Amino acid sequence: MKRLYNLTLACLLMVSLSACGKQAGADSSADQVMEQHGQTESAGTTEQTEKEQPAVSEAEQTEAQTENILTDREEQKIEGGDNTVTGDISFNFETKTVLLNSGYEMPIYGIGTYSLTGDTCVESVTAALNSGVRLIDTAYMYHNEESVGEAVRNSGIPREEIFVITKLYPNQFSDAEAAIEEALVKLDIDYIDMMLLHHPGTGDVEAYLAMEKAVADGKIRSLGLSNWYVEELEEFLPQINIAPALVQNEIHPYYQENDVIPYIHSLGIVVQGWYPLGGRGYTAELLGNEVISEIAAAHGKSSAQVILRWNLQKGVVVIPGSSNPDHIQENTELFDFELTAEEMERIGALDRGEKHDWY
Repeated sequence: MKRLYNLTLACLLMVSLSACGKQAGADSSADQVMEQHGQTESAGTTEQTEKEQPAVSEAEQTEAQTENILTDREEQKIEGGDNTVTGDISFNFETKTVLLNSGYEMPIYGIGTYSLTGDTCVESVTAALNSGVRLIDTAYMYHNEESVGEAVRNSGIPREEIFVITKLYPNQFSDAEAAIEEALVKLDIDYIDMMLLHHPGTGDVEAYLAMEKAVADGKIRSLGLSNWYVEELEEFLPQINIAPALVQNEIHPYYQENDVIPYIHSLGIVVQGWYPLGGRGYTAELLGNEVISEIAAAHGKSSAQVILRWNLQKGVVVIPGSSNPDHIQENTELFDFELTAEEMERIGALDRGEKHDWY
């Protein structure tokens, strides 16, 4: 009986060991399959997870799109050939363009359309385009977006070669999405290359965020600000997602912004100057300035061309306005001469800190 009992125990032990071996082999095989087909397994898990996730809201989708845009833009690197470097901004004087932090190239000279309306605006923009200008600045408050769009559409120039800037005014900030749609309809040029907030005002952050959504939707390509200075930028920038590609401020020899420009450039933001020739009621005085006139004579250029070239060498994009075809052409002839360091210093000494507008 004892021998039979021992034999029974031995059989039970062998069966148990055999079962354990099979289980271990099965576990080992399963692990190997998981390693070999991990991607398939992961795909199945992902599919299940996606089915179980709740629907994503439109706001969350917009935020995700904005994050993707930000990631893409952080990976952008400025490349150039014959570049003049100012801070973190490079002007290419061969292509006459600058690469924005949005990844798009923008001409470094153009035409401003303030005070140009109706047929005068159409004719002036047409003359500028015929002179090689490819940068046009307009705004809701200029009441000429339709005229600018007409000139662009009728130019025969490929749309992608023309860079159009427009702006939202503070009285539009409360319903910025509608204002953006209005600008698109008025311009009627498929998309807006750059939209700025015209100057700080109530609801400016919310308006900018609406412009960010329009970027995600492909309606606007680049964003910017106008009449924002150091304090305003320090307060504003932490509240938005997409960095401005450009800040447009009043800049001329009597108001040089020598503290503001380097600060903006250090942020990787391009600076553009409005009123580059002196502004309302001051143009004649500036053009007649003795120092500027003397430098102009030395180069065989006009005072206006010297001032515009001075801006460019400071790293400031220029958008002089004119309805005179001869002056429009003259304002494009800025790349066949260069101011010396001494001449730049002499013009720099003319700074009065004197703004010619209320912004």
